[in-house]
Amino acid sequence: MASLKELKGRISSVKSTQKITKAKQMVAAAKLRKAQAAAEAARPYASRLAGVMASLSAKVSGDDAPKLLAGTGSNQRHLLVVANSDKGLAGAFNSNIVRAALTTARSLIAQGKNVEFYLIGRKGRAPIKRAFPALVGTQFDTTDVREPGYEEAERIADDLIARYEDGKFDVAHLFFSTFRSALSQEPTEQQIIPVPAPEVAADDTGAVVEYEPGEEEILEALLPRYVRTQIFGALLENNASEQGASMTAMDNATRNAGELIDKLTIQYNRSRQAAITTELIEIIAGAEAL
Repeated sequence: MASLKELKGRISSVKSTQKITKAKQMVAAAKLRKAQAAAEAARPYASRLAGVMASLSAKVSGDDAPKLLAGTGSNQRHLLVVANSDKGLAGAFNSNIVRAALTTARSLIAQGKNVEFYLIGRKGRAPIKRAFPALVGTQFDTTDVREPGYEEAERIADDLIARYEDGKFDVAHLFFSTFRSALSQEPTEQQIIPVPAPEVAADDTGAVVEYEPGEEEILEALLPRYVRTQIFGALLENNASEQGASMTAMDNATRNAGELIDKLTIQYNRSRQAAITTELIEIIAGAEAL
């Protein structure tokens, strides 16, 4: 049984931890509002760009289609781009993304495909390296960035496009977490290279549109921008999801600490009462012996 001094020290330690988790929860809640607004603001642009891409890609096919749209003609080599955070204390946020990527990797390997990982962020590296140590390729660091920006997305996209043009892979899959709410973040897999032809909107009137310059030239310019936009949107979704998961995890940790403090306090009071009772019995017994 722990002594009174040990119990008092444990209570003090848990209270200090509770203060840290409470502060972390408040910081995550403040960051969540900004991150959620940024993620939601980026969605209409991505949706509209997808509509333009659908209209253009429907008019271009065969040898006229750019390589980013047409593909290499093979799907043997797959690059799994896994976007994680650089910080922990976010519950299962990172592990859910990694789990989805590992599931896809095992499925592709079972089909006889070649797989390589392109890791963004630090927290997802360890489990992927343990599972597939020989398949980890590029590791993109974002530790010097306070919040994800278009500059980071552009660097990642340009690097991926350059690797694709050099023939280092056939298909690139992006793994990230889509923000639904502070309590719900959905691990998402999305093919980004070659760019899948978006579906034409149901309300498309089929009006004849003439482009200047031609559709091929416009697609050549828009396809890299589309890849950058998808990665930028994924980083924004990840940031909002991370803050939501962190806020929820720290709220749970704060409540658990409170419950532990209550249990330790009860145990401390019982031990203290037992010690006082023992002392009183010894004093009374000593007095009666005299």
